[in-house]
Amino acid sequence: MIVQDVINHLETLTPLAYAEGFDNVGLLVGNKNEKITGVLVTLDTLETVVDEAIEKNCNLIVSFHPIIFKGLKKLTGKNYVERVVIKAIKHDIAIYAMHTALDNAINGVNDMICNKLDLTNRRILIPQSETIKKLTTYVPKNEAEQLRTALFNAGAGSIGNYNNCSFNVEGYGTYNGNENSNPTLGEKGKTHTEAETKITVTYSKHLESKIIKTLFDSHSYEEVAYEITTLENKNQSIGMGMIGELKEPMNESNFLNHLKTKMNTECIRHSSFLNRPIKKVAVLGGSGSFAIGAAKASGADAFISSDLKYHDFFTAENSILLADIGHYESEQFTKNLLVANLTKKITNFAVVLSKTNTNPVKYF
Repeated sequence: MIVQDVINHLETLTPLAYAEGFDNVGLLVGNKNEKITGVLVTLDTLETVVDEAIEKNCNLIVSFHPIIFKGLKKLTGKNYVERVVIKAIKHDIAIYAMHTALDNAINGVNDMICNKLDLTNRRILIPQSETIKKLTTYVPKNEAEQLRTALFNAGAGSIGNYNNCSFNVEGYGTYNGNENSNPTLGEKGKTHTEAETKITVTYSKHLESKIIKTLFDSHSYEEVAYEITTLENKNQSIGMGMIGELKEPMNESNFLNHLKTKMNTECIRHSSFLNRPIKKVAVLGGSGSFAIGAAKASGADAFISSDLKYHDFFTAENSILLADIGHYESEQFTKNLLVANLTKKITNFAVVLSKTNTNPVKYF
């Protein structure tokens, strides 16, 4: 098995197409065709993590946070980012990062927080837009079923809990091929009328190349007429944050104690108590101040995130309990998710959970 094989498994879990535009995800260091000896999964890639990979004979590090975020102009070892990259290259260790692609996955970072808190009735807090595409094409009527089936098998036509979804209209297509044409139906130089079916299907944007290849492979025409549209519909399965409900309401003190225990955190910074029970809870792993408005609009009683600044707490405005549990603490279980996923699919070499605590924040 090579590095690319592991990447394929990871991108089935969470396609990189859904990472935020500012992010730097994917294979950051190394050769995708290198044969794998072992995989080390970590939250951050530090020098000590690379040392751990060397010790455990792992030549691929799967990291949540990308070690290279901004452009590197030099590799002189003057800072920890450059030293990590140099050491990884020196020891032929590849580094792959997922970050906001996994943040936006319905079974990713925020789902892990919801699992820890036993939240039910979950949904995406801020659904991502412009991730649903629509394909419209035209095919001879007697080939419509074959083409629809091929598109469905490629992943098109899935809407929520339903598969094989399409819309079909019968009509007539006309064309006249020039002297260089080679029509499969009709004759070149003559206008031909063919009974056709107009097929419309939606698909997730990360499947586009696969869908278009399937269309061309399955269509009999020399020139395939098709249209692609990006829809404004929100994607209810992709996006930042999640919201769910506690099985039973808790008072604010009990809720924060529950949160401390479940998220293994020593300190919670929070806004003023509102003296009302907590039932509906919004969560967003990592820096989540941008989602306070969405949490309030969703009717959440509490919003759990990290890196909230002084003035962010004022935005609670006596309508929600804000709880900052720490950046590392909010994402700490992500590596467990990745190990569990890879272990199910890969059995011929070790997938190792890093033992290195990469949290740079200490409490006194």
